[in-house]
Amino acid sequence: MQTAAPSVRTVEVDVVPVGPFRMPGCGRDRVMRRRDAALERLLHVAEEPAVVRAWPAGGRVRIRAEAASREAAEEAVARMRFCLGVDHDLTPFIQAFKREPLIGPLIRRRPWLRPRRRPAPFEALAWAICEQLIDGERAVAIERRLVHRHGRSSRCGRLRDVPSARQIASLAPAEAEACGLSPRRAITMVKAAKEVASGRADLECHESAWQRLRTIPGVGPWTVECLALHATTSCPPATWPTSSWWASWRASAGAPPRTRCGRSLPPTPPSPGWRGRT
Repeated sequence: MQTAAPSVRTVEVDVVPVGPFRMPGCGRDRVMRRRDAALERLLHVAEEPAVVRAWPAGGRVRIRAEAASREAAEEAVARMRFCLGVDHDLTPFIQAFKREPLIGPLIRRRPWLRPRRRPAPFEALAWAICEQLIDGERAVAIERRLVHRHGRSSRCGRLRDVPSARQIASLAPAEAEACGLSPRRAITMVKAAKEVASGRADLECHESAWQRLRTIPGVGPWTVECLALHATTSCPPATWPTSSWWASWRASAGAPPRTRCGRSLPPTPPSPGWRGRT
């Protein structure tokens, strides 16, 4: 006797990006995939899987999500909009810094650059822990192993999502270490996941969650700043951490971390008017 296929709800929207925009590339962790002209990934909304795709369509970006419920599909569309940054207006930043000697040429050449974002706050937190004080290639290898060994798979088996906080919290530190994390960072990862999975660190309540996470050994300002950069949607601008945003923008624009004469670049934008708004 054949089992009936589960019903699928589809939500599709067309979005006109704010300001100059180009579709980003796939993430190196292989969670976001490219299929023809579309980017697609699996994500979970309250443990319900949803497959979401986005592609350019005549000056707009078309986003389509499929899930068992319409609510999950709508939330998946909203998260993909956030990931792509189509609603992220960088015009004030571009106007303020396009003539700046250091980064102005980069801004004028590539005004469409946007910080890369994550659809779930814990994903941003977990990847920030993976990327602490190691080179990018090693961090990406760790992230890929975590996704491959502990991530959630789509029905077709072609897509995998990042492990949830509950899944990471259920691991022994040795299991996280087996993915390439150092022993200390494996413990940090599992402790942070337990705080999130238990609700003690509610990542939707930014300030209180950041303070709670900072009590975990191994979670410092840089990790919290990465979380704020890649996963914050409604935090008041004056409370955003700044140094990682500036470093990430420079890295995404292709700027070296130091000037040619060897001096470190400033950790925050040179204009005082942007220090609290990034």
